[in-house]
Amino acid sequence: MLLDLFFIGLVITLYPLPIMAFVLVLSAPRGVWKGFAFLLAWFACLVAVIAVVILLTGGEPPPPRSPPSDAAHAAKLAIGIGLVLYGEHRRRRRRKVPTSPAPSRSDTSGGGSLTSRMDQVTVWSAAGLALLLQPWGMVGAGAATVVEADLSRSGSYLALLAFCILATSSLLAMELYMVCAPDRAGLALTNLRAWLSGHKDPAVVVTCLVLGVWLAGRSLYELTR
Repeated sequence: MLLDLFFIGLVITLYPLPIMAFVLVLSAPRGVWKGFAFLLAWFACLVAVIAVVILLTGGEPPPPRSPPSDAAHAAKLAIGIGLVLYGEHRRRRRRKVPTSPAPSRSDTSGGGSLTSRMDQVTVWSAAGLALLLQPWGMVGAGAATVVEADLSRSGSYLALLAFCILATSSLLAMELYMVCAPDRAGLALTNLRAWLSGHKDPAVVVTCLVLGVWLAGRSLYELTR
């Protein structure tokens, strides 16, 4: 369980789509407060999902090879296959798209309009954005892994807390950087946004394929051993 939670949390925190949105939120007026609302909603989602799973299991892992245990592994297998298919779909679609020419003035104005729309985001809508951009398939894989948690051991609480913190760590680091050094953070986030704009699709493909293969392989092993 620990290794799976660590890997899933690491992929969630590196997933580029929420990071791109969070950079825009931080760049907006009162971005620190909006980013804080985004962070709270993001973290609350992870905690809520884990709490629901614990309520259903009672904090006791199902016996190996039991129907609940097999159902959890089957869910992870389905999520893994889905991530692989999605990553392959994004990869094929990217190969069919011709190489983009140098950004034109209209492209620049489009980016500016997006930024201006993000400037109008409120604290509440920033929190709602966190709910929409949560990679729910990956979070679902984490929930299926939490089924194995044994809350009679104190280490399980630490593992679940570490998963939530790890899955939030990239956003938390940007928020703290913005609070402690706003000028340098603004420049760094601008450069990060520019890099992600050109590498978003490859990053999505890699994260989905890697996590998908991992989940599918681990689940098949557990179901067939």
